[in-house]
Amino acid sequence: MWDDPARAQKLMSERTTLADKIDEISELERQIADGYELILLAESENEPDLLAEAEESFQKLEPVLAEKELESLLSEPADKNDAFLEIHAGAGGTESQDWADMLRRMYTRWAEQNGYRVIELEESVGEEAGIKSATLKIMGLNAYGWLKFESGVHRLVRISPFDSNARRHTSFASVGVYPVIDDSIQIDINPADCRIDVFRASGAGGQHINRTESAVRITHLPTGIVVQSQTGRSQFQNKDEAWNMLRSRLYEREMQKRREAQGALDASKGDNGWGNQIRSYVLQPYQLVKDLRTGYETSDTSGVLDGSLNEFMRASLAQLSRSTKEGADGSR
Repeated sequence: MWDDPARAQKLMSERTTLADKIDEISELERQIADGYELILLAESENEPDLLAEAEESFQKLEPVLAEKELESLLSEPADKNDAFLEIHAGAGGTESQDWADMLRRMYTRWAEQNGYRVIELEESVGEEAGIKSATLKIMGLNAYGWLKFESGVHRLVRISPFDSNARRHTSFASVGVYPVIDDSIQIDINPADCRIDVFRASGAGGQHINRTESAVRITHLPTGIVVQSQTGRSQFQNKDEAWNMLRSRLYEREMQKRREAQGALDASKGDNGWGNQIRSYVLQPYQLVKDLRTGYETSDTSGVLDGSLNEFMRASLAQLSRSTKEGADGSR
């Protein structure tokens, strides 16, 4: 560790996080034990008010314990890692490109509200408005574990701001989430299987970025996976980030194969194709956001589009918990 300060810092950060989690669980155990002792005392002394106080303390603990149980399900090797989040506009031109931009803002706001850091790695600007695609890197503990449930197609229904006749339009955009692979996960890539292209970046980024061929695109020929990075100041930085993205995509591809083989996540995640709609956002003629996998829904469309996604993610984790328990019961 003395020879590798970056690794030392990462390990110390992980240790601090684990110690904090242990302290949280220890405190919950203490509160449960105190509540149990209070119940025994109330019963032995025949004190209804004391018994009611103990019951109230347990009622307050119940949602906290439920939250901790859900967090414990973030146990896959990459769940604790940072995440790459890709957004691609569907067919429909300006409508879908504007919707893709709305999704980018939604996930950026979610990340900021939950203490995550966001870096934009790639952006392809739409012709009139919005974006054709964008890639974000979201950094923080369990970023991938929470965001992995967001992969799929998102559908928007609204009165189009681009239609002079104020007609209702339906737009689609796809979201893909992949873990940032660290040293604990080994992904081997044969350079001979990859084609590397360099090109001039577009959009924001400064004169240096826009005037030099610093952007990098890597195509993995056996799988057809394409990744690109353009916001780094140098071709070296962008190439390094693009390799990281490719490793993440290949890891997620392999993990998806394993999930499908096990059948554990059939209902919560599938191939990132246009037929795989996971959530509908309806702004007209009524207000509703509904997850088509879990059934969770809310009429607070403005809150959701401003980043309030935690309840949707919790519903996905709860569904995973039920399927895991059912699988365990069936295997006994």
